[in-house]
Amino acid sequence: MSITRGVSGVQLGHRLAQLRESCGMKQAELARKVTWSQAVLSRIEAGERPISDEELATLLKAIGSDEAADLATVLDRDWQHLPRPALDHPEQHLLWRAEQMTVTLEGAGRLPEVPAAFRTRLDEYVKEIARLAALLLRREHQVAFIGSIGIGKSTAICRAMNLEITGPQGHSMPVLETGAGGVTLCEVHLSRGPGHGIVVEPRTHDDIRSDVEDFVDHIMQSRPSGADEDGTPAVPREIERAIRNMAGLTVKRIKGADGKTVRTDPAKQLMAEFPARRDLVVEVLTRMGLHRRDRRDEWHSPALTATPLEWMKSTFEQINNGRHPEFSLPARLDLILPDLLEIDDIDVRLVDTRGIDQPAGRADLEVLLEDPHTVSILCSGFNDAPSASIQHLLQRARDINNTQIDSNASVLVLARPGEALAVKDEAGSRAETAEEGYELKNEQVLNAFTPYRLGGIPTFFFNALEDEPEGLRTFLRERVTQTRDEFQRQLDDVLDRTQFMLDNAEQEQVQAVQREAGRLLATWIKQHPTPAPLSGHVHDALLNEIERAHAASVNAAVRRDGEWRSLSYTHQLGHGARRAAVTTLQAWVTGFTDLCQTLSDPDSMPEASELLSQAQQLMSTAYDELLRKVQLTGLTLYRDQLREDPQFWSDNAGEWGQGPGYLNRVLGRNREWFQQPQRRDLEDQLAAVLEHEWRTVLERVEAIFGQA
Repeated sequence: MSITRGVSGVQLGHRLAQLRESCGMKQAELARKVTWSQAVLSRIEAGERPISDEELATLLKAIGSDEAADLATVLDRDWQHLPRPALDHPEQHLLWRAEQMTVTLEGAGRLPEVPAAFRTRLDEYVKEIARLAALLLRREHQVAFIGSIGIGKSTAICRAMNLEITGPQGHSMPVLETGAGGVTLCEVHLSRGPGHGIVVEPRTHDDIRSDVEDFVDHIMQSRPSGADEDGTPAVPREIERAIRNMAGLTVKRIKGADGKTVRTDPAKQLMAEFPARRDLVVEVLTRMGLHRRDRRDEWHSPALTATPLEWMKSTFEQINNGRHPEFSLPARLDLILPDLLEIDDIDVRLVDTRGIDQPAGRADLEVLLEDPHTVSILCSGFNDAPSASIQHLLQRARDINNTQIDSNASVLVLARPGEALAVKDEAGSRAETAEEGYELKNEQVLNAFTPYRLGGIPTFFFNALEDEPEGLRTFLRERVTQTRDEFQRQLDDVLDRTQFMLDNAEQEQVQAVQREAGRLLATWIKQHPTPAPLSGHVHDALLNEIERAHAASVNAAVRRDGEWRSLSYTHQLGHGARRAAVTTLQAWVTGFTDLCQTLSDPDSMPEASELLSQAQQLMSTAYDELLRKVQLTGLTLYRDQLREDPQFWSDNAGEWGQGPGYLNRVLGRNREWFQQPQRRDLEDQLAAVLEHEWRTVLERVEAIFGQA
């Protein structure tokens, strides 16, 4: 049988080219060493020509590196349970160890004399190995920058990634459009690719129509300040700017004979021509010419006179402001670059999230905070670090037991010139250097994170105008590498514990101690059979977010049946359901963990430490699965009823434009809706799901005890 089984010719050819290039060997040089034509070798590396075992051995010997010698072993592996990793996967050998252990566990579980509880332990280890291996197999990671508007996130990203051009005055200018907030239409992703390009994921026509309806309502209300009841813009200014540019309705400012500037608004003039709301919406949409805006990507060409970064900056600004005639309003912008944050064998994407304009639990940000493959860089300005918006996100993460922030969250404090030197020590003396100012401020920042149990969170200070960017690049690389290291550590730990279990399965003393530990844990389980009634209400989280939101954000959400980028009803209700479950169960889960740790102490039951570790890990994993299911259940239950009640949304939408007190009126309508009997029934259903899932957790944990 060929040792290349299970591997495509393209994958093998690509790996051979990698091994050759890593040795600094040209294709022609390798071809001469093996006495082949370069054309033959080229076809092999392209995957166009099959290669025999003998030919492969000849090539690997000619390349001569340790990695090349290792490739034959890697190819000979027969993967039965875990997916075969790519040939260049950096954790190839650890994953193979996981595959071999899975084979051993599966085989042990099939033996007829194996007790049921021990077979369950084997099965749970198989599941845990598969879960951790899946984390390690995936090599695509994100670094997401999260923070308030106008603090310099985009500028810092561009500075760190060398995405700058020289401006007219000789100053460096970032490629991403920057300002004091309200600049970027959407989330911006930066990733590696074959050249310099921009890829656009457009907003749906329904979303654009809703945006235009908001804009038309804003125009027709004719508020002198252009603001809503709480003084904020009735339409996000970046969206209004793009709609005006796309529809040719840009405000004109002309100086009169008296030297004063006269402001002319073509949208107001258009309203006089189309006084009916529906007609005006149709006219604006028609002028935007969405049917012509069907382009999805654009790439820099060497034929252009502009440099790649100059072209990218100009094109990005055109698309972001609605000035490019071929692109629609973007839901997401991807900037493709040949060089980015390079980490060996890892694909890293940077995400410049939309700035936070108020402390809020935004769905797009909280999804990133829960993703194990996303490093969340929590950004704050120097003087207010950590900002209220960051602290709000962390509090909400703790409320739902999002433990991902413990390993994947880091802090970036963005300083401006002079701010670090203004910091005073305890004696009232100012910092003498920026580094000293950073150290003093760092103590304050870490103290502020203590309530969120993040006192040791990695923190970096950066002044984009004065500091060298390599320090920030190194910090970001270390954060991604740390995530990978944690995946490896967890898998290594599970494999070690599994081997320990197998090695000691026959020892009577170990079995006796494990039975006693199992008895104590089983007693604990019997004492905690049914969760207490849910505390508070599922909709409390939603009402809290409505209360703190801008009126314009709430209006935008109710006009879209509860789904707006800054306020999602279903996300908040899912969050509320999960928070209720955490409030009900967290103390019990913590108590179980404490009991396991106490029993595994060297002075107590060290022989049972592996069993207790498995029980503790199983409780943690099953509890996390329970929380996710409760979150999804809460979201689904309420989403269906919200969709089926158009009158609710109509009544809420009707409160807009009725004068001060808009938020209070909407809150009143929402409270009344959630207090209706059919909505209280939803909480009863959720409580039943929670009780059932908790019993399932206890059954899974209890099933691993009692081995003979």
